[in-house]
Amino acid sequence: MKFTAEQIADILEGEVSGNPSVEVSKLSKIEEGVEGALTFLANPKYTSHIYNTKASIVIVNKSFTPEKTVTPTLIKVDDAYKSFSKLLEYYNQVKLNKFGIEQPVVVPESTVIGKDVYIGAFSYLGENVVIGDNVKIFPNSFIGDNVTIGDNTILFSGTKIYSECSLGKYCIIHSGVIIGADGFGFAPNENGEYIKIPQIGNVILEDFVEVGAATTIDRATLGSTIIRKGVKLDNQIQIAHNVEIGKNTVIAAQTGIAGSTKIGENCQIGGQVGFAGHITVGNNVKIQAQSGIGRNVKDNEVLQGSPALSYADYNKSYVYFKNLPKLAKSINELEKKEYGNS
Repeated sequence: MKFTAEQIADILEGEVSGNPSVEVSKLSKIEEGVEGALTFLANPKYTSHIYNTKASIVIVNKSFTPEKTVTPTLIKVDDAYKSFSKLLEYYNQVKLNKFGIEQPVVVPESTVIGKDVYIGAFSYLGENVVIGDNVKIFPNSFIGDNVTIGDNTILFSGTKIYSECSLGKYCIIHSGVIIGADGFGFAPNENGEYIKIPQIGNVILEDFVEVGAATTIDRATLGSTIIRKGVKLDNQIQIAHNVEIGKNTVIAAQTGIAGSTKIGENCQIGGQVGFAGHITVGNNVKIQAQSGIGRNVKDNEVLQGSPALSYADYNKSYVYFKNLPKLAKSINELEKKEYGNS
């Protein structure tokens, strides 16, 4: 796709300084700009690059005054960083603006499909699936029986949604995500063999949830595993059966949450955090990366370590952790003096 400086300025409500007809078809950093690329200058640290960049168009603040000749066409806006972000969002919408049903796909007669839907090739939809308006399902996706998908939700290639699950509106599900696989439920018999416990619940994602690539969310044994409105999940997260995550909580990559744990609203959880099962984490909790959570957590706590301590206690303790060899040496010397003098 190609855009002229004039078209971009109209989108951003900016002013063109230079050739309004110059075209761009790619984006770049200002220091790596090439002909036909669009970039931006927001941080004064990078100002020197605007005088030698080969980019065709640069978005700048209206306050920018060049000290020497600038070759690219400039688009002047109130806030270059925000305008560039707006342009990225617009570009993404255009890029994902697909419609229609490609072939081959499997779409049973019982499927209900809304307006302006896109279903990519080699996708499979089960019986009684309900798809809302403007949903995008990219190629090689699997949608099981009785699944519902709300308006404006996007499923990228290779997504797997097992039967009975429900996705809300404006969700984004990235490639390789599996929603609704069996929870890890087994019970030993009298011979010590593990017998599988049927997992007959489902998974519910509320509106505006984003799930990162290769994340897995297990169905409940009974009832539902629930991801509340506005939750953002990074890549490669494991969420076990009957977990509930409160609205607007964000969780970084490789975190694992064991079964039946409840996490509150507006929490911020770092990467590689491990949660034991059947615990409750309050609202507005912050947990540093690689922490281990094995107990209930109250509202507003800030935790670090494994097992996790309060963030302040952990930092105080760390002063002693790193000095343990010196402390041990001092104790040994004191003991030698004590016993040597006795």
